[in-house]
Amino acid sequence: MSTDRKAARARRAIPTFELSGGRLALDFTNTVDNRPVARRKDLLRDYADLVAWARQAGVLAGAEARALLLAARRRPAAAAQVFARATALREALYRVFAAAAAGRRAEAADLSLAEGELRVAGAHARLRREGRRFSWGWAAGPGDLDRVLWPVARDAADLLTSDLLPSLRECAAEDCGWLFLDHSKNHSRVWCNMQVCGNRAKARRHYRRARAAAR
Repeated sequence: MSTDRKAARARRAIPTFELSGGRLALDFTNTVDNRPVARRKDLLRDYADLVAWARQAGVLAGAEARALLLAARRRPAAAAQVFARATALREALYRVFAAAAAGRRAEAADLSLAEGELRVAGAHARLRREGRRFSWGWAAGPGDLDRVLWPVARDAADLLTSDLLPSLRECAAEDCGWLFLDHSKNHSRVWCNMQVCGNRAKARRHYRRARAAAR
């Protein structure tokens, strides 16, 4: 690779992710824009983007993220395999959550994939004592490239088995598909983000009314 290409890759902007789902696992599924339509855009392009998402979502500290990126550069094939697992988990979780939001049964294959990643995560889960309280932590080394998936798998299982599941919604925008928890007082939230999808929907309705009136 030429020096210029190496420099260009080094300068690649770190993506910024919107974390509006209300849960870690939902924010993970929301790393695809325009999911239901042809111009769908995957916001995760490679393992480095996966680490960037995990850093912004609070899964990794800065030093942990840097260590994983260094390990990924040393083991690119392994990083690519983890990235493939990540996207497969994301899509399976999306289908499971979307089915739950619509009152449908999830596909057995999707649940099986999620359970497989949960078993991997469970092998690394550890109880940590913090003063008089306990919390879950992870036994991970710098070479555990898949550590970013462990908290996602656990959070997905916790959400699916919690009383919060009836609050799960899929954005009503026809070109969105993002998932979120509806914590509004009367459970009437329909947009993942009112300033984005809500305003776009209003603009579309206004345009259609204007066209109809002009005929």
